[in-house]
Amino acid sequence: MHSNVERSMKSRGSEIDQGVSALIEDLHQRGMQDDVLVVVTGDFGRTPRINKRAGRDHWGNLCTLALSGGGLNMGQVIGESSAKAEVPHTSPIRPHDLMATIFELFGIPLRQQIVNFQGRPVYLLENGQPIKELA
Repeated sequence: MHSNVERSMKSRGSEIDQGVSALIEDLHQRGMQDDVLVVVTGDFGRTPRINKRAGRDHWGNLCTLALSGGGLNMGQVIGESSAKAEVPHTSPIRPHDLMATIFELFGIPLRQQIVNFQGRPVYLLENGQPIKELA
């Protein structure tokens, strides 16, 4: 949404909301909410300021993340942004922390290794700490 955020959100926002809520509702109806973790995020956030095209540009300093299911304690808000939504105000949660959380939830050792194409063992996750507030 590099331009006209308002118009884009009117069409895309409801589509995302409807799709994600239908998935979560279906998982609950089937009793699968603890077996499936739904992760809603992007690979970057958006600038805290509107640009001259009434949009927002890429912003790697802050990104929204929503989790549902997976046996997590639901209904929490973890972390806080600065007053202008430019950077994390509290301890940042980084992509490798999200991966460590997913590994822990599904019983994958945090130091799990695989053998790469050169025959060398490599870690699936080099570093990262599970998000403890979620447990």
